[in-house]
Amino acid sequence: MKAVFHLFDFQQKVNFKSEILSGLTVALALIPEAIAFALIAGLSPLIGLYAAFVMGLVTSVLGGRPGMISGATGAVAVVIVALVKTHGQEYIFATVILAGILQMLAGVLKLGKFIRLVPQSVMYGFVNGLAIVIFMAQLSQFKTIDINGVQHWLTGSGLYVMLGFVLLTMVIIWGMPKITKAIPASLTAILVVSAIIIGVGIDTKTVGDIASVKGGFPPFHIPLVPFSFDTLSVIFPYALIVAGVGLIESLLTLNLIDEITETRGRGNKECIAQGMANVTSGFFFGMGGCAMIGQSLINISSGARARLSGIVAAVMLLVFVMFGAGLIERLPMAALTGVMIMVAVGTFEWASLRSIGKMPVHDVLVIAVVALVTVLLHNLALAVLIGVIIAALVFAWENAKRIRSRKYIDEQGIKHYEIFGPLFFGSVSAFNEKFDVINDPEEVIIDFKESRVADMSGIEALNRLTERYHKAGKKLHLRHLSPDCRLLLKNAAEIIDVNIIEDPAYRVAIEK
Repeated sequence: MKAVFHLFDFQQKVNFKSEILSGLTVALALIPEAIAFALIAGLSPLIGLYAAFVMGLVTSVLGGRPGMISGATGAVAVVIVALVKTHGQEYIFATVILAGILQMLAGVLKLGKFIRLVPQSVMYGFVNGLAIVIFMAQLSQFKTIDINGVQHWLTGSGLYVMLGFVLLTMVIIWGMPKITKAIPASLTAILVVSAIIIGVGIDTKTVGDIASVKGGFPPFHIPLVPFSFDTLSVIFPYALIVAGVGLIESLLTLNLIDEITETRGRGNKECIAQGMANVTSGFFFGMGGCAMIGQSLINISSGARARLSGIVAAVMLLVFVMFGAGLIERLPMAALTGVMIMVAVGTFEWASLRSIGKMPVHDVLVIAVVALVTVLLHNLALAVLIGVIIAALVFAWENAKRIRSRKYIDEQGIKHYEIFGPLFFGSVSAFNEKFDVINDPEEVIIDFKESRVADMSGIEALNRLTERYHKAGKKLHLRHLSPDCRLLLKNAAEIIDVNIIEDPAYRVAIEK
């Protein structure tokens, strides 16, 4: 019987020690992130922590990518912050539930496969931009807030202490794997730095300085919003954006982990799991979220490969909130900041920089644009969409230049045009320029054996070409067209020589 969950696939060995320790490391790293994203959205820190627990647990159990971590994210926070200000947190819960329903619908309709349309250059730009965003987010830990609520950079001994322990954390994470991999380097760094700071009594910023993490089990709660069309008109645009942003970030993270682990996740299953997680989060006081690339990379780099690590991370996060708040609030932010900076360093695709000058200029442009939009707007969905559009236009342009023809006149005086390359919207102009209708002989043959008519623009170009030859009183034969092409041509019966043996069987993309 095929195992439903990777955790219970007894044919594959699961390193329980690595899974549990990785989960504990991720739980510690989730706390400041969840709090920060909740504050960005204008919500209570507990709402971010509850979302991290619910999202992490549901997607770990039901998701399509074992080892991937989900929780409250900045991508979702920046989308809903305006709605929080105008309508309050109850509308956020309703929005998250609706977004989850839309995500489940996307999974059921198997829309996850469209993530394959994202080219590698966009992936490079996505991870590079996200690495920069993760790094820049850590800079706030080097600031302090005065009595007037104004932020200032740390100075003097406070700055030196923070920098010193951040660097110590980074050195431990970098150096420990060279000595032993028995314990995750990130967890070791957090424990060592925390022990030094707490043991010696050094005064530095802690988790408790950001916000309290003390709370109970997330209560079941039906959003207190009017069940009306007016409410739907308010939350639907936000829900649609949250669903889209969440799925794009989750599926891109899934692809990235697939490459690292050399395995394959299930995109459509992940869509459904993300949707179920958001619906559950909305009913349990959570702000919703999606996959977290930083925490996912911490988990994978710590050796986790199964579902257990994500389950442990979610459960331990709740344990910290309910029973260990006092201890967790004493953790130094220097240690957690060092961990996240190392995540940013590991996330950045340094190979993309080394490839500059070796890869096409348009790929470099796509990487730069996607990274720039991600950094400046913090809108991953928009960044990826812009990158895909640019890459698609470049692809269309490059393929448009590939259409060419070979011309000759046979013994009977019939002129032949042998077409090479695809005929589609981008190559129509170049295709039309190849024919000399006025000076051609009385009979012309156009052979598409080495070509393919790809869309309706190509079909319309053929229709116009046949009309031009018809008005000139000349006979035109079109050979090696698919039955689909012949059906769509207006004058098919008069101008097409049917060759049943050699005619291709492809179909033309048309609107329905």
